[in-house]
Amino acid sequence: MVTVVDDARRLVPRTDVVLADPRLALAEQRLGRDLVRDAVRRAQQRARDGLIAPDEVIDAAVAGVPPLAASLTPVINATGVLVHPGLGRAPLSAAARDALATAAGTSDLEFDLGTGQRGKRGAAMLAALARAVPDAEAVHVVNSRAAALALVATALGAGREIVAGRGELTEPDDDVRLPELLASTGAAICAVGEGGAQVPVADYAAAIGPRTGFVLAVRPSAARTRGLAALGVPVVGDIESGLLAPHSALPDEPDAASCLQAGAALVVASADALLGGPQAGLLLGRADLVRQLSRHPLARAVRVGKLTVAALTATLTGPAAPVLQALSADPLVLAERAQRLAGVLAAAGLDARPVPSQAVVGAGTGATLASAAVSLPESLARPLRAGEQVRAWRQPAVAGQVTGGRLLLDLRAVPPGQDDMLAAAVLAAAVPAAADGR
Repeated sequence: MVTVVDDARRLVPRTDVVLADPRLALAEQRLGRDLVRDAVRRAQQRARDGLIAPDEVIDAAVAGVPPLAASLTPVINATGVLVHPGLGRAPLSAAARDALATAAGTSDLEFDLGTGQRGKRGAAMLAALARAVPDAEAVHVVNSRAAALALVATALGAGREIVAGRGELTEPDDDVRLPELLASTGAAICAVGEGGAQVPVADYAAAIGPRTGFVLAVRPSAARTRGLAALGVPVVGDIESGLLAPHSALPDEPDAASCLQAGAALVVASADALLGGPQAGLLLGRADLVRQLSRHPLARAVRVGKLTVAALTATLTGPAAPVLQALSADPLVLAERAQRLAGVLAAAGLDARPVPSQAVVGAGTGATLASAAVSLPESLARPLRAGEQVRAWRQPAVAGQVTGGRLLLDLRAVPPGQDDMLAAAVLAAAVPAAADGR
């Protein structure tokens, strides 16, 4: 028996022989040697393990070559979290993805095609953002919300004091460690009130003095912003979520327009949350303050690149981003999709059931929305996530939520056009899961 195994292993073709196949040679020109060699090694190992015959190695290696030279695996977000930090936050719209492809080459990032002279970086992006938030006198964009807060603290608070509610400084935040970030800029932090409690405006008033640079309000309501703005110092509203205007699905969520109307001097927000754009930090507000920020030396260090400029412009000018479509999804339609998807999977012999669920908006909101999911055996969770198997099947990975011994695939964050893809991924995962007895 050992001799047979050893003979089979000796029959596994050498790497140079496999790489000589014209299909792999073309793939190497397109993707580079490392990715193709990895596919060859995986195929050879499958032959050594007895999973395929030695004469199947070349075809298995060709099938295992990834379609793109990408280090990230596509994932269908069926977790029920619309803005999932682990899954890249908000997915980009088709328009934004097309814009990325255009910007990836040579483009007029800082070039005026009419005059042949140097132009302003991101002029169309800034114009689109200004149109989206007409209550802002001026706008500026940097490469993240953390960068936006650091720029504000450096330009307006360095050598001075930033007055903020103690509870707001200690509140968990997936994106920013606020106290450390503010302290790193050289600004002194004057924390007022008790942790977790709504701080009376009078406490802010008592803390304001000649050294106060600005008052920082995290996720402030319009009423709270109005009260703080009456104190006579600039109020910077950090709304986190990137909601530019009120949304009917999130009546309690702070938005940029309402915050500015209530008297905020500046609003800081994320572009890659409820706006549905690429990672970027938005700065909106008074013209004099935005000008001061954009001309600060730190502004160049945190400026956005051409890919962000392109994707954010397309997000602002194009159709509704996927996250906004998910926010507005009809629960009845979601239930119908879950029923249909569960039926397809059950017809293939799987234990699949449609169930009601609750989706989480994310982006710091804490809001939940009625949704629908497909309930599956928990054993499918791991193979659906397994990146290497996923690449071999030519299917995206699927991230769901395991609860009560079942895997729930929530559909609110899954675009309707991905339902067939989701079903195919589940069916592909079910075969090895059953074979392994998991």
